[in-house]
Amino acid sequence: QVQLVESGGGLVQAGGSLRLSCAASGRIFSNDAMGWFRQAPGKEREFVAAGRRTGTRLYADSVKGRFTLSRDNAQNTVYLQMNSLKPEDTAVYYCALGARTTTEAHEYGYWGQGTQVTVSS
Repeated sequence: QVQLVESGGGLVQAGGSLRLSCAASGRIFSNDAMGWFRQAPGKEREFVAAGRRTGTRLYADSVKGRFTLSRDNAQNTVYLQMNSLKPEDTAVYYCALGARTTTEAHEYGYWGQGTQVTVSS
């Protein structure tokens, strides 16, 4: 089994920054992909960013140039640095782990409990 625990959400003003963390434990493989999705009230869950320990990073068009995904491989932790935040970034952010880097939520087999990010205008 795999456990994912997110932290770092909160309330921030537009233009501000937050860093989300997701610590993974359990049966994790070195080539696993980790990523972030988000879900705003009344909307579908959407892809934000994902990547393996090394190699390609995928980003949603809406966050390119503002969000950066990074990984601490020794700690099995993935981070999402979010800069220049906008009110439309307000959502519950979920960490996910899967076998490959993809934008498709159904490809990820493990999910965290979510952390709320609220951006005020």
